[in-house]
Order: sequence, then structure tokens, then C-alpha cells
Amino acid sequence: MEDKAIYTTKEAADYLGVSPSTVYRMKKRGLLSPTKTSGGQRRFSQKNLEECLRKNQSFETPVVREMPPFYEITARAEPYFQENSIRIYNADFLRTDCIKEKTIDLIVTSPPYNVGIKYSSHDDKMSYEDYLSFTRKWLGKCYGLIKDDGRFCLNIPLDKNKGGQQSICADITTIAKQVGWKYHSTIIWNEQNISRRTAWGSWLSASAPYVIAPVEVIVILYKDRWKKISGSRKSDIGKKEFMDWTNGVWTFMGESKKRIGHPTPFPVELPRRCMKLFSFVGDTVLDPFLGSGSTLIACILTDRKGIGVEIDRNYCELAKQRLINEAEIYQLKLIRFMK
Repeated sequence: MEDKAIYTTKEAADYLGVSPSTVYRMKKRGLLSPTKTSGGQRRFSQKNLEECLRKNQSFETPVVREMPPFYEITARAEPYFQENSIRIYNADFLRTDCIKEKTIDLIVTSPPYNVGIKYSSHDDKMSYEDYLSFTRKWLGKCYGLIKDDGRFCLNIPLDKNKGGQQSICADITTIAKQVGWKYHSTIIWNEQNISRRTAWGSWLSASAPYVIAPVEVIVILYKDRWKKISGSRKSDIGKKEFMDWTNGVWTFMGESKKRIGHPTPFPVELPRRCMKLFSFVGDTVLDPFLGSGSTLIACILTDRKGIGVEIDRNYCELAKQRLINEAEIYQLKLIRFMK
């Protein structure tokens, strides 16, 4: 729904993604502080609603539509997989409390793009309004989990042409700032997939051409302060890497979904660069939409602690097997034990 200064109870419920009765309960608990009109009707300020989103993400979160019943994960979840400093949780990120607040140094993730991808347990064909509402909720929860000097590398499309033109990057960045995140910069990822384009609009005509950029973006956000002072303060980035990666255009190929066995995998190179550029050795990295596990593989390769949350059990197993086979997690454990 459209942002404005004052909301009715029904509008506040829609904004928070809860029922009107839940709004009343939240008011009784002191989580919301409405004013009253001369006629005695409650009105909620946007500032109050934003504060509530940041502080009380787990109060009541609706399950994403078309989710099979066996994916309704309980709030407290045991790790699906745990080895050394790596954990995978088979859970709905919005419904689980498996991660403590202010414990995460860096978030690296690529959320669902809402372009009709056939995931096993997520509706990727929401209305754009519902998609942005879903985005607001999970961005708010991430905000509560990150440390005060934590960073966020958010891989999203620049825009969307399928099913109607939408400025996804601009809209999500705006929501992130409304939730509380501060904007730092944007990296353009040139994944070199121009050969795969199929839509031209009006061919050789100015009547209705489509402009399609063969790039994605990585939006860099932070919580309270940009300078990082927590953690080991040990960097592992080389001079050439630093020079190349602080250039805001990264060029490397995307990942093969056929090779990985996931509809939208991103290459390990993406989170690896983000970790080495924006975190210290030993920092804790979170991916709330783990998918095929690329972020956790990068954690192993760069000596970071990693937490991944994934709603689909099959993808949890895929991530686990990739960790074992590609990151050689058990071999690394043995090598460290023998040292």
C-alpha cells in the first residue's frame, strides 16, 4: 500500500501484514501508540508503524501464499546441518527465532525476484504490492539481527519487464531506508547474459521498444555507522582485489542452474567478493534466503562463520551437499585438527 503519514486501524494492519485484531492486541501491549480523532477513532503514525516493524517482526507473520502445510516451520528450529562454524536452518526466515538480535556482521543474500520462478515452496507470482509488503517485513527483521556496524549486500534486479515494468532496485532501496537501513552505494554486476534476451518490444520501431539491461545490482546498506570497529579487524583482501572490487562494476558470469540444480543460483564469486571487501576474517555472515548454498561455501573459503536460512528442505539438502563436495568442509575440518 501507499506510504502516508496517518493510518486507520485497517490500513495499519495492512501495513504491518497482520490482522486488525492483532493491531488491537499490539496496542494493549504498548507496541503501538495510536492517537484518537475527535470522533474517538484510532489513528496510527507511519513513524510508530516503522518502529513496530523493526522491533517486533515475530509478533505475527503470515505464511507466504501457496506454501504447502509441511513448510509451516515452528518458531524455534534446530539446525538442519551444522559443522564447525556453519549452520543451515530449514525454516521460514520471517517465522523463526533461531538467530539472536545484533549478532550478524554481514548479510549477503539474493531474495526471490517475483518473476514467476518455479520454486518448490514460495509463490514467485505475488502482486507487486504484496511483494513489496513481503520485502518490507524481511528487511525489517534483518535490521534487528545486524550489529550496529553491520553491513548488508543485497543482490536484486535493476528493474523488471516481465508482467509489467517495475523499478525494483529503486523501490526496494526506498523500503530499506524506510525500515532504518542507511544507503552506502550500489555495485553493478555485469553477468554477461545479453545472448539470452528474447524480448524486443517493437522491432526496429520507436512505437514500443523494450530496453533490457543485462545486469543485476548489489545494493550496499549499513545499520548505524559505516566504519566497522567490531570483529577481528583482520582483512584478507589483496591489493589488486581491493583496487578492482572498489570499482562499482563487477564483471563475471552467472551460475548455471542446470549444473547446480536450483532455479536461481548465484555464483560463489559474488558473496566471496562481498565478504572480503565488507567484513573481517571470522565475522558472522547471514543469508536469509540460502537457496543452493553459495553464501556458505564462500564463508568456508574465506574463513567466516556462516548462517543460512532456507524454507525448502530439498534446497537445504542441496546446500549441504555442495558444502561437503565443493567447499570440502570435512576435509577442512580434518586439516585444521591436524595443524
